[in-house]
Amino acid sequence: MPRVSSRINGKLYTAEIDPRTLLLDFIRDYAGLTGSKRGCNEGKCGACTVMVDGLTVKSCNLLAMRAHNKEVLTIEGLATDGHLSPLQQCFHENHSLQCGFCTAGFLMSAKYLLEHNAKPSDGEIRESIHGNVCRCTGYQKIVEGIQAAAQRLRAGREEPVVAKVGT
Repeated sequence: MPRVSSRINGKLYTAEIDPRTLLLDFIRDYAGLTGSKRGCNEGKCGACTVMVDGLTVKSCNLLAMRAHNKEVLTIEGLATDGHLSPLQQCFHENHSLQCGFCTAGFLMSAKYLLEHNAKPSDGEIRESIHGNVCRCTGYQKIVEGIQAAAQRLRAGREEPVVAKVGT
Protein backbone atom coordinates (compact mmCIF):
# COMPACT_ATOMS: atom_id res chain seq x y z
CA MET A 1 0.00 0.00 0.00
CA PRO A 2 1.26 3.50 -0.76
CA ARG A 3 2.34 5.82 2.00
CA VAL A 4 1.03 9.37 2.10
CA SER A 5 2.36 12.26 4.18
CA SER A 6 0.60 15.60 4.43
CA ARG A 7 1.07 18.51 6.77
CA ILE A 8 -2.46 19.26 7.99
CA ASN A 9 -2.88 22.48 9.96
CA GLY A 10 0.86 22.48 10.56
CA LYS A 11 1.10 18.91 11.85
CA LEU A 12 2.56 16.06 9.79
CA TYR A 13 0.33 13.03 9.24
CA THR A 14 1.68 9.90 7.57
CA ALA A 15 -0.17 6.67 6.85
CA GLU A 16 -0.23 3.70 4.54
CA ILE A 17 -3.49 4.00 2.65
CA ASP A 18 -5.47 2.37 -0.10
CA PRO A 19 -4.66 4.32 -3.28
CA ARG A 20 -8.39 5.06 -3.68
CA THR A 21 -8.58 6.89 -0.32
CA LEU A 22 -10.06 10.34 -0.67
CA LEU A 23 -8.46 13.35 0.98
CA LEU A 24 -11.64 13.83 3.05
CA ASP A 25 -11.28 10.31 4.45
CA PHE A 26 -7.57 10.84 5.16
CA ILE A 27 -8.38 14.05 7.03
CA ARG A 28 -11.25 12.55 9.01
CA ASP A 29 -10.06 8.96 9.55
CA TYR A 30 -6.27 9.27 9.75
CA ALA A 31 -5.84 12.79 11.12
CA GLY A 32 -9.01 12.65 13.27
CA LEU A 33 -10.17 16.08 12.11
CA THR A 34 -13.92 15.96 11.61
CA GLY A 35 -14.77 19.59 10.82
CA SER A 36 -14.81 18.95 7.06
CA LYS A 37 -18.06 17.18 6.25
CA ARG A 38 -19.15 14.63 3.69
CA GLY A 39 -22.23 16.14 2.09
CA CYS A 40 -23.09 15.18 -1.45
CA ASN A 41 -19.96 13.07 -2.07
CA GLU A 42 -19.82 14.57 -5.57
CA GLY A 43 -18.03 17.88 -4.97
CA LYS A 44 -21.20 19.89 -5.50
CA CYS A 45 -22.16 21.02 -1.97
CA GLY A 46 -18.81 22.32 -0.68
CA ALA A 47 -19.14 20.97 2.86
CA CYS A 48 -15.79 19.20 2.42
CA THR A 49 -13.85 22.27 1.18
CA VAL A 50 -10.28 22.54 2.45
CA MET A 51 -7.15 24.30 1.19
CA VAL A 52 -4.22 22.42 -0.34
CA ASP A 53 -1.11 24.52 -0.86
CA GLY A 54 -3.26 27.63 -0.66
CA LEU A 55 -5.97 26.58 -3.12
CA THR A 56 -9.48 25.52 -2.19
CA VAL A 57 -10.42 21.97 -3.15
CA LYS A 58 -13.38 19.70 -2.58
CA SER A 59 -11.73 16.99 -0.49
CA CYS A 60 -14.42 14.42 -1.35
CA ASN A 61 -13.23 14.56 -4.98
CA LEU A 62 -9.48 14.50 -4.46
CA LEU A 63 -7.41 11.41 -3.82
CA ALA A 64 -5.31 11.68 -0.67
CA MET A 65 -2.22 10.82 -2.73
CA ARG A 66 -2.66 14.15 -4.56
CA ALA A 67 -2.00 15.89 -1.24
CA HIS A 68 1.22 13.94 -0.60
CA ASN A 69 3.95 16.30 0.66
CA LYS A 70 1.54 19.24 0.56
CA GLU A 71 0.15 21.67 3.11
CA VAL A 72 -3.51 21.12 3.93
CA LEU A 73 -5.58 23.61 5.89
CA THR A 74 -8.91 22.56 7.37
CA ILE A 75 -11.46 24.43 9.42
CA GLU A 76 -9.68 23.31 12.58
CA GLY A 77 -6.61 25.22 11.42
CA LEU A 78 -8.34 28.61 11.32
CA ALA A 79 -8.50 29.10 15.09
CA THR A 80 -5.34 29.98 16.99
CA ASP A 81 -4.75 28.85 20.57
CA GLY A 82 -8.46 28.20 21.03
CA HIS A 83 -9.46 31.64 19.75
CA LEU A 84 -11.66 32.00 16.70
CA SER A 85 -10.14 33.65 13.66
CA PRO A 86 -11.63 37.02 12.68
CA LEU A 87 -13.53 35.26 9.90
CA GLN A 88 -15.00 32.69 12.29
CA GLN A 89 -15.82 35.40 14.82
CA CYS A 90 -17.64 37.46 12.17
CA PHE A 91 -19.67 34.41 11.10
CA HIS A 92 -20.70 34.01 14.74
CA GLU A 93 -21.48 37.69 15.27
CA ASN A 94 -23.48 37.99 12.05
CA HIS A 95 -25.46 34.76 12.52
CA SER A 96 -24.00 33.43 9.27
CA LEU A 97 -24.79 29.84 10.15
CA GLN A 98 -27.64 27.76 11.43
CA CYS A 99 -27.08 24.02 11.75
CA GLY A 100 -23.37 24.42 10.99
CA PHE A 101 -23.00 21.44 8.64
CA CYS A 102 -21.92 23.59 5.69
CA THR A 103 -20.09 26.23 7.70
CA ALA A 104 -16.58 24.78 7.41
CA GLY A 105 -16.78 24.81 3.63
CA PHE A 106 -18.09 28.38 3.53
CA LEU A 107 -15.34 29.55 5.86
CA MET A 108 -12.61 27.93 3.78
CA SER A 109 -13.98 29.43 0.56
CA ALA A 110 -14.26 32.83 2.28
CA LYS A 111 -10.70 32.56 3.60
CA TYR A 112 -9.40 32.01 0.09
CA LEU A 113 -11.39 34.98 -1.20
CA LEU A 114 -10.19 37.33 1.53
CA GLU A 115 -6.57 36.29 1.02
CA HIS A 116 -6.88 37.42 -2.61
CA ASN A 117 -9.37 40.27 -2.37
CA ALA A 118 -9.32 42.49 0.72
CA LYS A 119 -12.39 44.44 -0.33
CA PRO A 120 -14.79 42.14 -2.16
CA SER A 121 -18.15 43.33 -3.43
CA ASP A 122 -21.28 41.38 -2.52
CA GLY A 123 -21.25 39.97 -6.06
CA GLU A 124 -17.64 38.82 -5.71
CA ILE A 125 -18.48 37.17 -2.40
CA ARG A 126 -21.47 35.38 -3.91
CA GLU A 127 -19.31 34.21 -6.81
CA SER A 128 -16.63 32.91 -4.43
CA ILE A 129 -19.12 30.83 -2.43
CA HIS A 130 -21.15 29.59 -5.40
CA GLY A 131 -19.72 26.08 -4.90
CA ASN A 132 -21.07 25.88 -1.36
CA VAL A 133 -24.64 24.94 -0.52
CA CYS A 134 -26.57 25.82 2.63
CA ARG A 135 -29.93 24.19 3.05
CA CYS A 136 -30.90 26.01 6.27
CA THR A 137 -30.63 29.70 5.55
CA GLY A 138 -30.48 32.28 2.83
CA TYR A 139 -27.05 33.40 1.81
CA GLN A 140 -27.43 37.04 2.87
CA LYS A 141 -26.19 36.45 6.42
CA ILE A 142 -23.20 34.53 5.05
CA VAL A 143 -22.38 37.43 2.72
CA GLU A 144 -22.72 39.85 5.65
CA GLY A 145 -20.37 37.72 7.76
CA ILE A 146 -17.76 37.71 5.02
CA GLN A 147 -18.12 41.48 4.50
CA ALA A 148 -17.68 42.04 8.24
CA ALA A 149 -14.57 39.84 8.25
CA ALA A 150 -13.14 41.71 5.24
CA GLN A 151 -13.65 44.99 7.05
CA ARG A 152 -12.12 43.68 10.27
CA LEU A 153 -9.14 42.20 8.45
CA ARG A 154 -8.56 45.43 6.53
CA ALA A 155 -8.64 47.40 9.79
CA GLY A 156 -6.06 45.03 11.26
CA ARG A 157 -3.75 45.46 8.27
CA GLU A 158 -3.74 49.24 8.29
CA GLU A 159 -0.48 50.76 9.31
CA PRO A 160 -0.69 53.00 12.37
CA VAL A 161 -0.21 56.66 11.63
CA VAL A 162 2.99 57.88 13.22
CA ALA A 163 2.95 61.57 13.98
CA LYS A 164 6.15 63.38 13.19
CA VAL A 165 7.25 65.73 15.86
CA GLY A 166 8.53 69.03 14.45
CA THR A 167 11.80 70.46 15.63
